[in-house]
Amino acid sequence: MRAYRVAYDGRPYHGFQRQPDVDTVEGRLRSALVRLGVCERGEGLPERYAAAGRTDAGVSARAQTVAFDAPAWLSPVAFNGELPDDIRVWASAEVPDGFHATHDAAQRSYTYYLHAPTDADRPGRDPVDDQRWADAVDALAGTHDFHNLTSDDTGTERAVSIDWTREGQFLVVRVSAGGFCRGLVRRLVSLAAAVADGSAPLSKVDRVLSPEPVLGPDGVPPAPPEPLVLTDVSYPDVNFTRDDDAAVDARTVFARRRATARTTARVADHIADGL
Repeated sequence: MRAYRVAYDGRPYHGFQRQPDVDTVEGRLRSALVRLGVCERGEGLPERYAAAGRTDAGVSARAQTVAFDAPAWLSPVAFNGELPDDIRVWASAEVPDGFHATHDAAQRSYTYYLHAPTDADRPGRDPVDDQRWADAVDALAGTHDFHNLTSDDTGTERAVSIDWTREGQFLVVRVSAGGFCRGLVRRLVSLAAAVADGSAPLSKVDRVLSPEPVLGPDGVPPAPPEPLVLTDVSYPDVNFTRDDDAAVDARTVFARRRATARTTARVADHIADGL
């Protein structure tokens, strides 16, 4: 049995998990495995297949993890040969027969790139104040019942660590927690951002973390999905080996995508600056 690390640009996809009639990352992985002869045509997946978890539509990943009964020849390079450029496998590990990529994950870490200028470059909104942001993050970090920030019915009490740095006009937010926290991360960022730009008081954090439900206009909407990246999934006693050729290929692919995105942003700057 083998586990694979998968990086992908999730913006063109309707999430990770397979769905009927829409393009997903897992659907592309399965199609590649069918063409490679590892998976039968139809609706099935390889024996003992599992993934670390879902990511929502538009969310990207650096270390999504899938595991299944794989032939010895299925290296990351071989896997990539049947995948689109925006999905790259770059590392793998032998795992025990009882390994389950979903349930054996000890912690998932996410990174969110929040555009948060401190100046007045926010039409119709106040600039972001880093001290208000820090106060909100400090109040949200730690062990709490996050039932008002997730759609989960159970397991809402969890320990969450939040680290952040400012990089120019962005706050780079790193959130780690046990369990499935993809929806939680986007709402944590949304709530802290609302406090930071003055659209919500710091006291709203206590209100959201209280036992009473927070519904309707008092609720916390999720931040946009596109700036979110599943950065790491940790498994005790599993050591992934980077495939150097696959990693070089992945860096090249994503470097090209970065250049394209920067060009697109420069064109948008040109249009906005001239209006």
